[in-house]
Amino acid sequence: MQAEISRRRTFAIISHPDAGKTTLTEKLLLYGGAVQLAGSVKARKDQRAATSDWMELERKRGISISSTVLQFDYAGYRVNLLDTPGHKDFSEDTYRVLTAVDAAVMVIDAGKGIESQTRKLFEVCRRRGVPIFTFMNKVDRPIRDPLALVDELESVLGIGAFPVNWPLGAGADFRGVFDRQALEVHLFERTSAGAYRAPVTIANLADPIVKDALDPADYARAAEELEMLEIAGKQYSAEEVLAGHLTPVFFGSAMNNFGVQLLLDSFLERSAPPAPHRAGDRLIAPDDPRFSGFVFKIQANMDPRHRDRIAFVRVCSGKFERDMIVTHAQSGEKVRLSSSHKLFGQERETIDEAWPGDIVGLVGHSALGIGDTLTQDPAIVYHEIPRFPPECFAYLHNPNPGKYKQFRKGMDQLLQEGVIQVFHLRDAGQRVPLLAAVGPLQFEVVQYRLESEYGAPSRIKAASWEILKWLRHGATAADLEALKLPTGCRIAEDGDLQPVVLFPTSWTLDYFRKQNPEVELYDVSADSRAG
Repeated sequence: MQAEISRRRTFAIISHPDAGKTTLTEKLLLYGGAVQLAGSVKARKDQRAATSDWMELERKRGISISSTVLQFDYAGYRVNLLDTPGHKDFSEDTYRVLTAVDAAVMVIDAGKGIESQTRKLFEVCRRRGVPIFTFMNKVDRPIRDPLALVDELESVLGIGAFPVNWPLGAGADFRGVFDRQALEVHLFERTSAGAYRAPVTIANLADPIVKDALDPADYARAAEELEMLEIAGKQYSAEEVLAGHLTPVFFGSAMNNFGVQLLLDSFLERSAPPAPHRAGDRLIAPDDPRFSGFVFKIQANMDPRHRDRIAFVRVCSGKFERDMIVTHAQSGEKVRLSSSHKLFGQERETIDEAWPGDIVGLVGHSALGIGDTLTQDPAIVYHEIPRFPPECFAYLHNPNPGKYKQFRKGMDQLLQEGVIQVFHLRDAGQRVPLLAAVGPLQFEVVQYRLESEYGAPSRIKAASWEILKWLRHGATAADLEALKLPTGCRIAEDGDLQPVVLFPTSWTLDYFRKQNPEVELYDVSADSRAG
């Protein structure tokens, strides 16, 4: 068991939109031997669609809407790579994926530096203590000063940064990188559309071939910067990296494959195998012989031919075996895990066993929900999936009574995926569900999928609230009655019957706090339980 655990690496790729996250995912698959020809997110007529973008709407819009699991073997490792949506409107999906990984690769556009969505996702990683590896992308285009990019990691994100390699030239003059620990130069050649592996020449920094390849000014600048890093830069510490206090930094270009293999090889060597997971007051070690895992994602209709739903389970301990009988901790019911799959984008194949760190897709099992625990030890219950505050609210109506059955079925299945949250207003005349999402594009996706996958058109009616905060878990009806609510504010309940307050503006939120100074408000549902 220990041998299987030690070779697992489970990580997510995160970034601001357009930083090159899905392109990097494709190139990691290319260098990992999982695909022979890298795809393009834009999916032009003469190119393959990206492996990780399986939904029709993703291919039409050229963006990642849903996170995707891609599992493959490389250099003795079993890699579980999770590609996440970059667009902020789909960040709830990314937040949940980050509960199921042991590390993250943060992609930054070297021409722009740290952007807003990058900062938000970094904070989620920091909250969970997830180690971060940084890839400065698009170095073959005009970029900001490399020293300034490293400084920004430290000043804006508050994390130490250690450049593992350093760019030699930039933009059209980018020729390669210098590996600071191996003391080797990697010179790259461009390939057609970056579809194949980039040829590499490895040489010493003082080698004439290196000086000939670089503009003299670029060579002198790189030598000076490298000297400055040795004198004033951070020292590398594996312990600090795994504790999330230091990020190894890599420079390259995913589009042209520059530095991708260096990133992959170095990440696998420097990252850690699966870590223990907390279940209440207990810490469950991966080598605990009893199987346990939790559901971090549910996706309906990945296979349009079968209209099924698949639950993504992160294995935390023990050995998973197909047809094993486990306890569904939330209901106490026994469940046979018969239809289990290894996932690669939309493709799937039946698997008979899995180990801690692996992601297993379970087809069927309609009782499973986001955050549920499956275990051979009923005492293990993971509380892994916090809910994050939505920013957009709307009612979704069925304009065609003849399509009610399709509309209801579609809504039930799509809501089970957990990306859109459902709330019910307290003391409402009619119990009409209020839908809430991190961004408005989520509503567009739900409407699109309702019509394309279930044949049910729908109509959106926006609601007036902009901010939601959770109240303390366990608040009584008397507690809620005693609240002094500003005009336009309402109390509602989430899917777990936890009370929340809806605010139409930030001013009403501030006024509520002044009127109710003793009341604690929480941004994340899990905090309200601990508070």
